[in-house]
Amino acid sequence: MNAGEKPAEGTSNADPTGVLNNEIVSRVVDYINQSNKNRLTTRPNFSLLGGPYYTSEKGFGLGIVVAGDYSTCPEDTLLPTSNISLAGSLATNKYFSVGLTGTHVFPKDTRRINYMIDFVSFGTYFWGIGYGSGNDNANKTKYQLFNLIMEADYVWRLGNNLFLGPAMEVGYTNAHGIKNYIPWSGEDLRYWTVSAGLLLQSDTRDNLTAPKRGHFFEFTQLFSPRFFGNGNHAFSSTELCYNRYTPLWRGATLASRVHGEWTIGHTPWGDLPSIDGEAIRAYYRGRYRDKCETDIYFELRQHIYGRSGMAVWGGASTIYHKLSDISIKRILPEAGIGYRWEFKKNSNIRIDFGFGKHSSGFLFGINEAF
Repeated sequence: MNAGEKPAEGTSNADPTGVLNNEIVSRVVDYINQSNKNRLTTRPNFSLLGGPYYTSEKGFGLGIVVAGDYSTCPEDTLLPTSNISLAGSLATNKYFSVGLTGTHVFPKDTRRINYMIDFVSFGTYFWGIGYGSGNDNANKTKYQLFNLIMEADYVWRLGNNLFLGPAMEVGYTNAHGIKNYIPWSGEDLRYWTVSAGLLLQSDTRDNLTAPKRGHFFEFTQLFSPRFFGNGNHAFSSTELCYNRYTPLWRGATLASRVHGEWTIGHTPWGDLPSIDGEAIRAYYRGRYRDKCETDIYFELRQHIYGRSGMAVWGGASTIYHKLSDISIKRILPEAGIGYRWEFKKNSNIRIDFGFGKHSSGFLFGINEAF
């Protein structure tokens, strides 16, 4: 073809690879733009999100989340939305995890089922039991943790947003590849636990995954006797949690939380209350653990623009063997800042960076911390 000639009919100078790439990008952008549209049906509306992350515990990794929301009665706009999410993760610190969590809300909110299955295997550290052990970095020893937890409860609505029902928990813990056995002080390194008890809840939240008003109270009492198959471990645990969500100005919510967990009996080391999870984001998972734990947190959540928001928080926590052990020196303070992106209606992807006492944490997660 000479310069200046038009291509013959039926031919094209377009780059097919470029067209295909543009089409893929366009579809991805459209998928993301539509992922937070509220189209509730009785079947879960799933969205897929994945990407790289880094935490002090796991190292660099890749995470994938499949989250869905649905309603058992879509025409009832006041009914809390049911949710289900499947998450998988692979990271450099020999970390692998897969978990399933969700809440199923029955029509008219007469009953609820909460469930969680979590499997994790990774290289981590153990400092021992008690504040003194956790505070002394010389106790730090490396090991490989294999952990499986299955939790479920089935609660009935008693009236005035009050729920009551049975709860159960089954867990398996296996510590291996241990560099130094001394911090375990002869504790069983591999064991099963089976626990059962009651759950009492009071819930007035406007939604379950990113509440902006209302409160959530939960009391859980679990018993783990030997005849359940707990071997040498016979113990019980009591957990109390009260969260309040208060609207402030436009787009702002103040979330507050008071939480405590207390155990009695021969509680295995892997089931001891510890300074980690949910609201606590600045301390290494499992570094501080003992028979009892208490924490209090305040978090300001602010919508910024479009689907983006920010959060700042502060709080304190402590562990202790008995109440008389509590002291100012054992209080572990924390503050932090985070970014929020709404990938589904009332479901946020969050990136948090927390600062604590000689500690920090960088976390990637789904939904609010509490």
